[in-house]
Amino acid sequence: MRYPFLAGAAVVIATAALAACGSSADGGEETAAGGRPSTTATTAPPVAGPPTTAGPTAGPTGDARAEEPEDTPKAPAGKITPATGTFSEKQKEYLTGRVPKGMDPAAVLQTGQESCDRLRYLVRADRDIAVAAIVNGEVADAKPAVAHLCPQHQDLVDEAALGYADGSHTGAALRPGRYRAPSPTAQCSWQVLAASGKALASGSPGSGKPVSVTVTERARTFTSTGCYAWLPEGDES
Repeated sequence: MRYPFLAGAAVVIATAALAACGSSADGGEETAAGGRPSTTATTAPPVAGPPTTAGPTAGPTGDARAEEPEDTPKAPAGKITPATGTFSEKQKEYLTGRVPKGMDPAAVLQTGQESCDRLRYLVRADRDIAVAAIVNGEVADAKPAVAHLCPQHQDLVDEAALGYADGSHTGAALRPGRYRAPSPTAQCSWQVLAASGKALASGSPGSGKPVSVTVTERARTFTSTGCYAWLPEGDES
């Protein structure tokens, strides 16, 4: 599903971030040759769809490995070397168990670096949008990329783990608390149901403005569409 609001916001965010930090801003992640991420990688729009990489065809969330079968043989850690230059220890950790045999490890590393680039731009402009992009799967391979390549963003991943993407969530997946949708579309609607099927909360404001919902202890199903992502505000009060 496309989110017109986020697509427009992504262009504004990317333009503002680039104007503010330029090509030499921020510490950045180390590249395969020991330098900084390429200009091509850092000028990609931060959200509104999966990233385009120079590696293999991206899957639904832009993961360069997404279309690889689960049992695809992976290159041993000792065999992961770039065509030129060297990998840092953190880059090697990220690549271990993630590079199919015969694939250039630099292409897999690029996916992780682009994820860190997106988060860096997004969090400078709007932290909530950065977390929402992780919740909704729009930042490819965010958890391992952050763990090994940009650990300064670990708080974003931790918060995203407590959020909800659009869809239906039931049973153990539900966590009582207050949640907010920081960037819904005008078509955003949601419903919280009890075990009996009775609606405990619902809404469809049609405004495209941020909205909140409370998931109570009685809730058994939480469904939303067009709301993009819900972020935790705290425990149920």
